[in-house]
Amino acid sequence: MISVKTFVFNPFAENTYILYDDSKECAIVDPGCYGPEEENELVAFIENEGLEPVLLLNTHCHIDHVLGNKFVKEQFNLPLQIPEYDKTTYDAVPTYAGVYGFPHYQHVAEDLLIKEDDKIKFGNAIFEAVFVPGHTKGHLAFVSTKDNICLAGDVLFEGSIGRTDLPGGDFDTLIKSIQTKLFSYPDEMVVYPGHGSTTTIGFEKKSNPFCAIN
Repeated sequence: MISVKTFVFNPFAENTYILYDDSKECAIVDPGCYGPEEENELVAFIENEGLEPVLLLNTHCHIDHVLGNKFVKEQFNLPLQIPEYDKTTYDAVPTYAGVYGFPHYQHVAEDLLIKEDDKIKFGNAIFEAVFVPGHTKGHLAFVSTKDNICLAGDVLFEGSIGRTDLPGGDFDTLIKSIQTKLFSYPDEMVVYPGHGSTTTIGFEKKSNPFCAIN
């Protein structure tokens, strides 16, 4: 069984996730920690739970989701894995970090590019990389059908969807990604979004004002 720890980091209230199971291996997804206080909070949880970080992943590469990439990569000696088609999004972050209020942002190169349908494994867990563009060109969701978990990044939120007015965004593409990809999973699947509270596929299919299909 997978446990999910959520941290709300940086001024954008971004959700950083640590996923782990009984093996004590863990994956760190979208580390948005910025500054010593948030970095220490992340490390303290890992140490207190006796976890062994083995994966560092980004669902997409907007600044609020990658602020802690360098810290986590160096702190735990992990290769950084980003979506294959979001590399240009990631490479652009240093050009605007200061404008967005992060003058101390430090960039670090990615080590691996995640492709659609790649299997992501840690401990006894297996997640599949699902291509869901629209918020960014290369956005991925990480889905475990065994444990009914979807890490949706900024694609699908409780009662809302990701914004599409940033470079690489497209409303029609985003809605298609949600309805044809995410909504194909069971209603009981829990959605862990990049911001805000968890929800379920079934709830959003029935009630989301942007993309409901029931």
